[in-house]
Amino acid sequence: MKKINLILIAILCLSFSASAQLNLPRDSQRAEVAQTVGDTRVALVYHRPNTKGREVWGKIVPYNEVWRTGANENTTFETNHDLKINGQTLPAGKYGLHTIPNKDEWTIIFNKVNDAWGSFTYKPENDQLRVTAKPQIVAESQETMSLGFENIKPTSAEVAVRWEKLRVPFTIDVGDMNARVLEDIRGQVKNLKAGDSKTPIDAANYIYGQKMTANYNEAIGWLDASLKTKETANALGVKANLLAAAGRKAEAITTAERAIIVAKAANPKANTSELEKRVAEWKGVK
Repeated sequence: MKKINLILIAILCLSFSASAQLNLPRDSQRAEVAQTVGDTRVALVYHRPNTKGREVWGKIVPYNEVWRTGANENTTFETNHDLKINGQTLPAGKYGLHTIPNKDEWTIIFNKVNDAWGSFTYKPENDQLRVTAKPQIVAESQETMSLGFENIKPTSAEVAVRWEKLRVPFTIDVGDMNARVLEDIRGQVKNLKAGDSKTPIDAANYIYGQKMTANYNEAIGWLDASLKTKETANALGVKANLLAAAGRKAEAITTAERAIIVAKAANPKANTSELEKRVAEWKGVK
């Protein structure tokens, strides 16, 4: 009898295993959307329910109850760096994204549990962060619920829930990312591969473009080390810009004039008009 029971259990396990592997189409289809904001990657995974002629708000999605913000499994929100949500800090990680809809205000919830089925086992004690958001009425009705990134800026964006005639946005902001970028740059410059002259140029140009004045001399040092290996007009041009920005005009002019010589000797010859214009401007500054 014991042997028969063991056989039955094994058959049931095999049957369950086989059925668990089925990948059947769903009415609420899975979606993934990701956006890089500054140096930060933010990704959303969710399932998209359809209106199907039904009343959504207060009916399909009840007011004042925790909603999975989609259908099926947890909707997830993942960021590889700390960021701010509506001004409040959310540490890097992967979260279950839940909401509590109401007519005048929504609660947006980032929960540490990200692998549950919807919001049925949601526990507020596992919340990492809660913020509020204002729902907005839009003119055009949307049949299928969506989550997406809108109003993308260099260091911020909005995540918007859209369904039927409602849009509910919240803001993500990666803040001052230059400290993180500088740490990454230093690591890459320290471990340069032989013959890599592009990385120091790109790194120094970023420092110049972001006006990171405290790091100008460090960036010039990266370029000097690269120039000892290979003299390029690009490296000399960026160095000239940094020297000028640091107030070292005479050195900037000398470096830029050398860059022009190297550029004109290259094959094919590089266009030096912008650099020549800058040299003329620097010489006119006393």
